[in-house]
Amino acid sequence: MTESAVPAMAIGIASSADGRKRLAQLLGGAETFVVVSTVDQARQFLDVVAPPPAEQEPRGLRIDSDRRVLCWLDREVALTPLEHDFLRCLVGAPGRVWTYQRLHLEVWGNEHVGRGSDIHSTVRRVRAKLARIGAGATIHAIRGVGIRFAL
Repeated sequence: MTESAVPAMAIGIASSADGRKRLAQLLGGAETFVVVSTVDQARQFLDVVAPPPAEQEPRGLRIDSDRRVLCWLDREVALTPLEHDFLRCLVGAPGRVWTYQRLHLEVWGNEHVGRGSDIHSTVRRVRAKLARIGAGATIHAIRGVGIRFAL
């Protein structure tokens, strides 16, 4: 990695509190970073954010962008323009953790995240719509990191 390149996400491992503090200072330029005490903690984190195997991608779930409708098997539910754009990001990369900043840029068109209430409100509405049509999918909030779609 060149000196000017900043990783999108970094994981640091340090057993002591001082070591974790130093790592946090070193990794502060990354878009997202996680500092843990052990390799096992890092593995647990990676298990949470790792994309699912290809066979777990959403079968039967699709977004009809022309009609702005979420379809699950033979059921449909209408989406607002914001919900549509939000779901397009998530469903297009199942298992990927979208940082709050990246989602805000892709969906809202700016980098202002604020307290994140707009994202959380959208998640709440989309979860309700997924449940309404009985879709076997969910949206996970990864605390302090972002949002992930899973089937």
